Amino acid sequence: MAKIMRSSAIVSFLLLLGLMQGFAQGAPEQGGHEIQVWAGGGHSVPGGTKNTSAFNAGLRYGWIITGLHLPGFLRGRFEYAVDAVPVFLVFQPANTAYGAGFDPLGLKWDFQPRGHISPYLELTGGTLFTNHNVPTGTNTVNFTDQAALGMHLLGPKRNISLELRYMHISNAGLATPNPGINTVQVRIGFGKFTRAK
Repeated sequence: MAKIMRSSAIVSFLLLLGLMQGFAQGAPEQGGHEIQVWAGGGHSVPGGTKNTSAFNAGLRYGWIITGLHLPGFLRGRFEYAVDAVPVFLVFQPANTAYGAGFDPLGLKWDFQPRGHISPYLELTGGTLFTNHNVPTGTNTVNFTDQAALGMHLLGPKRNISLELRYMHISNAGLATPNPGINTVQVRIGFGKFTRAK
């Protein structure tokens, strides 16, 4: 896990250097779309199963639904997004579970860009299917509730996103017991906002 996180940090740094060569307005706009490839990982926190880590990677497609709304620092646009998660690893004391997921509910508020930075808040919900029970002794089908705070570093054509994400993994009572897993993850994405046609 440490090796994966270190590699992700190096790749992110190199991408940041590439973006810093020339900034322009590639920000979210009404009627446009977000396309992104991302990867993230983190460790369990109190409130659920302990000594567990997660790594996941996926693809995002988003629709910028509205123009600018709200006053002051809250001003921004609403985006609806979906994520396909073909890689999901859960490192547990008993085993490593391999899986895949789908997040059909991504509610995102893209704050108005401040220079080359576009902050955002996000609430996401989805499913996770694994080859071993997650957590151990429970179920192979789980649901993922997520909240994220992040920012897009806007480049001329593409952007990098950096975020802190809280993810709760739970089978929602499909099996007993249902201790769940609470993780805090760092996610890095590479993508672009397309313009409205």
